Amino acid sequence: MTEIKIDTEYITLGQFLKAADVIQTGGMAKWFLSEYEVYINGEQDQRRGRKLRAGDAIEIPGHGSFVVTD
Repeated sequence: MTEIKIDTEYITLGQFLKAADVIQTGGMAKWFLSEYEVYINGEQDQRRGRKLRAGDAIEIPGHGSFVVTD
């Protein structure tokens, strides 16, 4: 499981995908979320504005498992 460290209260799912090097640019987030399944704490979520906070676990089949830390 890869840790993604944030310095703020939260990070959006779109920003997270870029920080985790899953996508190259923030503009790719909408496309990526329409093509791939993303699970946050075990529940599927495709909202790029979803707020992720420290302790949240993200699973992207074929791309890896991540956890948000502060």
